[in-house]
Amino acid sequence: MTDTLSNLSHEERRFPPSAEFADAANVKADAYEAASQDRLAFWAKQADRLSWTTRWSQVLDWSDAPFAKWFVGGKLNVAYNCVDRHVEAGHGDQVAYHWEGEPGDTRALTYAQLKDEVCKAANALLELGVKTGDRVAIYLPMIPETVIAMLACARLGAPHTVIFGGFSATALSDRILDCDARVVITADGGYRRGAASALKPAVDEALAKCPDVRSVLVVRRTEQDTEFTEGRDVWWHDAVDRQSTEHAPESFDAEHPLYVMYTSGTTGKPKGILHTTGGYLTQVAYTHHAVFDLKPDSDLYWCGADIGWVTGHSYIVYGPLANRATSFMYEGTPNTPDEHRWFQMIEKYKINILYTAPTTIRTFMKWGEDIPNAHDLTSLRLLGSVGEPINPEAWIWYRRVLGGDKVPVVDTWWQTETGAIMISPLPGVTEAKPGSATKALPGINADVVDNDGKSVPNGGGGFLVLTEPWPAMLRGIWG
Repeated sequence: MTDTLSNLSHEERRFPPSAEFADAANVKADAYEAASQDRLAFWAKQADRLSWTTRWSQVLDWSDAPFAKWFVGGKLNVAYNCVDRHVEAGHGDQVAYHWEGEPGDTRALTYAQLKDEVCKAANALLELGVKTGDRVAIYLPMIPETVIAMLACARLGAPHTVIFGGFSATALSDRILDCDARVVITADGGYRRGAASALKPAVDEALAKCPDVRSVLVVRRTEQDTEFTEGRDVWWHDAVDRQSTEHAPESFDAEHPLYVMYTSGTTGKPKGILHTTGGYLTQVAYTHHAVFDLKPDSDLYWCGADIGWVTGHSYIVYGPLANRATSFMYEGTPNTPDEHRWFQMIEKYKINILYTAPTTIRTFMKWGEDIPNAHDLTSLRLLGSVGEPINPEAWIWYRRVLGGDKVPVVDTWWQTETGAIMISPLPGVTEAKPGSATKALPGINADVVDNDGKSVPNGGGGFLVLTEPWPAMLRGIWG
């Protein structure tokens, strides 16, 4: 084990929430007390925010540690929880996603429309022979069909593995082979840095090594010339558009696999991190509600990650949809056609909540304040940071320049293996500290220990450890 940190950076500045924000916050300080008094009752209460067809008999089975089972015996359907139940509750006309393509084309998809598209895609996958438990690989740009494909898989209980559109044919074949996917969903291409970027050729090259893949669904996005393999390749619009908008969702066990997310790991081939259904959806929904203070009737939320990463799965797709969010999605790069693009979109769509990476924030800093200052960003009421530690200078700049020196900044710590945010300020409670993710969220137990596993005092450096299981934790490595 490497040496622990001998000291920590010191930061004296503190930023408490405004009284107005604190009063209206979704989650108050009493959540910490409730969770510490009875952690399992706390998580059961969060699970009750979802719709279950069969209630669980046990909140947590930790008898086979380190393998956890959460909400034992409970059954639910993720797609139903993310889409259908909101339509049934009368919110079908609410926009689920405002989407903007890099060339400037736009789409708005309501919850009712999303439900229809997910049902059609699920019926198309059934027609292609996809059964419960079959794996489906998704290699798409940042377009609405990516969300639709994921939800169609979840509806059928067919675990998906989404592969980042920037990965090579070799990376693609490695992942398809590892999870034994039989169907691949891709596109002719996507738009990036002002040009059409082909995706289908990488799939064709990858599948030369994957003889068991029987079907490839291809979304037409860029209208590029695309080679087709007879009997294997099908246009998405030919397979999906003619399907019925009716599909009865089946309920699956809380521990049924939802998706496999490949992480590069520290050694050798990529590791397929397995996330399951009930615990994962419970925690991403709760953390999205608590950390981003989402008001579904009024907020427009933008997570600027790529769906190909875990941040996109948890905080573009599953968490926001479970909470009936209206989200914004953007296909391309922040500086196409110029550095004003992101700020123009914040202004145009009146984005209220922005969640992005410190790398992006530092890029904005390099471009200079004149660019964001040219736009009305006053719609923003909360800013989030994800993916890496944020240095205090970037934190302060983010709050001052984008947040008008008044909005809360939530610096979130988590990773692929945790599935959901673990350590973060609560925006209506926490006195925020630049550069710090502050402390574990309610229901999460964390500590900092030395080489001998002993807790270090405040101000001491050490290893971050999670001391109790949590609902969205990985269930293992695929295969």
